[in-house]
Amino acid sequence: MILSRAQLEDIGAAVINDFCGSIDGQFSAIDIDRLASDYLKLHVSFTRLSEDGSLCGITAYADTEFRLDCGGYVKTIPLMQNQVLLDSSFIEPSQCHKLCGKRRFTLSHECAHHILFQLETDEEKAACRRLYSARHAYSLRDLKTKEDWNEWQANVLGAAILMPPQLIDFLMFRMACSRRLVCYGNYFNYQDLMSLNNICRFLGVSKTALVIRLRELDFIEDKPYTEYRDPLEVWNEESDL
Repeated sequence: MILSRAQLEDIGAAVINDFCGSIDGQFSAIDIDRLASDYLKLHVSFTRLSEDGSLCGITAYADTEFRLDCGGYVKTIPLMQNQVLLDSSFIEPSQCHKLCGKRRFTLSHECAHHILFQLETDEEKAACRRLYSARHAYSLRDLKTKEDWNEWQANVLGAAILMPPQLIDFLMFRMACSRRLVCYGNYFNYQDLMSLNNICRFLGVSKTALVIRLRELDFIEDKPYTEYRDPLEVWNEESDL
């Protein structure tokens, strides 16, 4: 199933409305953990998924196994139907706060996979389950399910669920007076950076995920770094003499 960005946005809005009612007037971060467990009936657990941290989460639509190369030996991890496995680094005491945004987006991404799976035809669902059940163990590439297109769709839908347009509109009004933020290369001036940080804290997302989402919703204007100007930056002309 191939969906457009507009279709994925519509699906995200329908999921949020069904999960928590109209978002209008309820301006709070999406409880992605409850959406996963109560709404989608997914079982979320944590384990070490990769030695280098390159794999953050996996899921499957039928009981199977996940094969992990651990520097010289192969570790096999059971993966049950409707289970989401997230990397255990997300819950390590020293990393829990730092990786909160990444964990929430990873979980939203895996939720999106299951939502998209439910929209498939019965024939596609059955074929996918047979494929999972027929394999003894899956590699990292196998578990990406239909390769990169499905990953793109899950990213777009995951962002639409975690950062709904109505909520972004409200936060941009509240914290940036609805103006577009300006990105000079990879830099923002102090005022725009503070707006980004405040929105990140409210939504519980990473700055990277938020910037991507704001670009999608046309709240960021990109300019070359040579035009960078910070109104709070103090420059003393005599210091160059």
